[in-house]
Amino acid sequence: MLASKFLFSVSFLLFFLLHPTKTLAQGPAAAPAPPGPTNVTKVLEKAGQFTVFIRLLKATQEDVTLNGQLNNTNNGITIFAPSDSAFQSLKSGTLNSINDQEKAELVQFHIIPTYVSSSQFQTLSNPVATQAGSGDRFQLNVTTTGNAVNISTGLTNTSVSGSIYTDGQLAVYQVDKVLLPIDIFTPKPPTPAPAPEISKKKKAKAIADSPVSTKDVSGAESFIISNNVVLFGVGIVTAILSL
Repeated sequence: MLASKFLFSVSFLLFFLLHPTKTLAQGPAAAPAPPGPTNVTKVLEKAGQFTVFIRLLKATQEDVTLNGQLNNTNNGITIFAPSDSAFQSLKSGTLNSINDQEKAELVQFHIIPTYVSSSQFQTLSNPVATQAGSGDRFQLNVTTTGNAVNISTGLTNTSVSGSIYTDGQLAVYQVDKVLLPIDIFTPKPPTPAPAPEISKKKKAKAIADSPVSTKDVSGAESFIISNNVVLFGVGIVTAILSL
């Protein structure tokens, strides 16, 4: 019995001495790597169904602006992200009918330059300022009814259908309609064409063809003046002869 215990102790000691690396390697687990910088397009890509909005963000380079604000400043941002089905419901050719500057303004119209949590929507003052601006050109009105958040632009009426991402600085909410600003998508009255200029030849012809031309008028004036001179002369002679 004692011999068996002795042999077991010696075997265990030899095993420990011959395998030190294996025993020491079982230390505490490594801490997870810190998260990378916030990337708006990656947030949307992970959520899915926002490919058209992502394409617009990249085409207008608004994604670069947003990522710079999020990672280099303390400014908060709130994004109303239209789903792919929201873009599909637009009239055919809607996006192709606007220029590059208007596309950038359309994207910016979906972004509020402050962080707004779901409980803070009721504190917003209308019209809400967006990255595109505010006032008459870009009117975005947000109202709440219970837990529902309603959005109106004058052309679009929709509501927030879900929360995609929030971290205290960036909030992304899904909307099922594209927010169309009046300033871009309201037909503008056509500019009146300038009146055509009349050439000098046409002006001269018009004067010559008039019922009383300049020549006729000047001739009539000369005739009247001549008659007055003659009458005046006759009057003088008559006065002399009467003396």
